[in-house]
Amino acid sequence: MLDIKLIREDPQKIESALRARGVDLSLKELLTLDAERRNLLRDAEALKAQRNKASEAIGEAKRQGKDAAHEQARMREVGERIKALDAETRSVEGKIEQWLLLLPNLPHESVPVAATAEGNIETRRWGEPRRFAFGPKPHWEIGEALGILDSERASKIAKSRFTVLWGVGARLERALIQFMLDLHTREHGYREVWVPHLVNAETMRGTGQLPKFEEQLFKTVEAEEGRPLYLIPTAEVPLTALHGGEIIPEAELPKRYVAFTPCYRREAGSYGQGTKGMIRQHQFDKVELVKVTAPQNSYDELESMVKHAEEVLKRLDLPYRVMLLSTGDMGFAAAKTYDLEVWLPGQGKYREISSCSNCEGFQARRASIRYKPTAGGKTEFTHTLNGSGLAVGRTMIAVLENCQGADGSVVIPPALRPYMDGLERITSA
Repeated sequence: MLDIKLIREDPQKIESALRARGVDLSLKELLTLDAERRNLLRDAEALKAQRNKASEAIGEAKRQGKDAAHEQARMREVGERIKALDAETRSVEGKIEQWLLLLPNLPHESVPVAATAEGNIETRRWGEPRRFAFGPKPHWEIGEALGILDSERASKIAKSRFTVLWGVGARLERALIQFMLDLHTREHGYREVWVPHLVNAETMRGTGQLPKFEEQLFKTVEAEEGRPLYLIPTAEVPLTALHGGEIIPEAELPKRYVAFTPCYRREAGSYGQGTKGMIRQHQFDKVELVKVTAPQNSYDELESMVKHAEEVLKRLDLPYRVMLLSTGDMGFAAAKTYDLEVWLPGQGKYREISSCSNCEGFQARRASIRYKPTAGGKTEFTHTLNGSGLAVGRTMIAVLENCQGADGSVVIPPALRPYMDGLERITSA
């Protein structure tokens, strides 16, 4: 959520930054509501001060045995007016909040300005794409031939865009998860967390999922209480919300968390957009990295988070590139984002396998996550960061396509073999 004070101080600058993100609107109505709210607060505070002063006078009159009935009656009218002003203030604040909840984060000054992904900038590459002596196949053909991927039965028991993993396929998924968790906890200093997969609407609002992305979410309704609970689209949501409403001593920052969870997304409106195989699934596994930091350290923490995600790909010997996203391609809550794109020879292109973002104070303001500076002074909002470390299904896709052989077998990367009892190659049964 954007700071209303920032908007008030320089609305033209904010409108310009929003246009860079594809949001072309006037903030005049929001500023009018903000002015109305401040006027209401001023009037209410003046009446409250008047009431407090009168209460002292009434008390003194009573002690002296004087009649204070007239003044008491007048103060009852003042009290009713204060209640009315407070109600008006809450109504206006609700309208302001609805405005702010729908505005995306402002881009960092280093983010390239462009309307689409065409404006993304490649910052570096690692690894050389393998040259095949045969035509490399896409992962869905490899997996089906090996008997480890099954979309047909998944569609039968659920719907399209789900996958059943059989035997070694399921084991490879589990090995990838364990490998990533071990790397991030043992070498990169993250604390592993197990989190709920169902969260309430307040949690979704805190990370920017609601109200804007309601149609992308799966949800259920509690029969007893009648309130919705949402299936998480990523572990970023519950991990970031862990400190919602809290004030953290600066000495305890940064907080670095990692969690493995399934992720659930309706992917509404994405039909036909690379939905073949396991690229866009309604349910997929992901190892998520989240950091809560002091503002002055957040961009250093972003760079280290990207390197931590890169290390997974390096250990698996999977070629990739790092892309700095443009203003038109960033996520709603992000101020700056790097995408890691892994090379998929079966498709002849790089595809996203991780997004690492600094949301600055955007989510912290929505979720009320603050820290107390060690040097003293008032509390401030933290910065929050999140990144995939990595998307597990897409990592499996990359392994299947990059490590395939002419005979249809797949060589298991050495880093994963300890998690698969030394198995070196997947072959058809």
